Amino acid sequence: MLIRDWMAKDVLTVDENTSLMRATRIMKENNIRRLPVVSHGKLLGIVTDRDVKEASPSKTTSLDVHELYYLLSEMKVKDVMTKNPITMKMTDSLEKAAMIMLENKISGIPVLNDTGHLSGILSETDVLLGFIHATGIKHGAIQYVFNLPDASGAVTEVVKVLRENEARIISILTSFEDAGDEGMKQVAIRVTLANKEASGPLTEVLAKRFKLVFHAKDELDDLPTKRLS
Repeated sequence: MLIRDWMAKDVLTVDENTSLMRATRIMKENNIRRLPVVSHGKLLGIVTDRDVKEASPSKTTSLDVHELYYLLSEMKVKDVMTKNPITMKMTDSLEKAAMIMLENKISGIPVLNDTGHLSGILSETDVLLGFIHATGIKHGAIQYVFNLPDASGAVTEVVKVLRENEARIISILTSFEDAGDEGMKQVAIRVTLANKEASGPLTEVLAKRFKLVFHAKDELDDLPTKRLS
């Protein structure tokens, strides 16, 4: 999966002389957490809601409200922005972006084109959407998880059995860290069946032929939602 297919392309930006108060208002009004700082399309830095909070006077300050507003209106984005932020290219993979975000503890990355101009921005939400898309969970698929030998053809044998039982394969994900034993790999395969009644017999066949460690269908009809306090 490539970043260009998941990044936000219509990106709001500010210049370095934008007041901190205006930048804050733009983020609040548009429900975003970061603003690239650009000059003639070239990226100079990035300002986040966290930067704004850290730059704002403490709640225990002795300044009155008028002095606070004046202070914020005088502060510029260039005073608090992160200069030379981590950037990526549109042709970089979404998986690589996820690793960079995790290792650097950041939740968004500006994306540049071949000429070095800003083309978009990738957020952690975009990465999650890509992951959800790749797994095929929204298709109402059944997930089968196997511990298989880390050998050529091991997955092919499972796929053959699935096809023989008219299962449509939605996604295949492999992990070498979760299998436990050396020389093994854990493989999660999501499938859909034209005949829902066939899931029982299929599961029996798979359990007999392979080391099936888990199988289930995710229930998505009543997902929990965040409660407002």
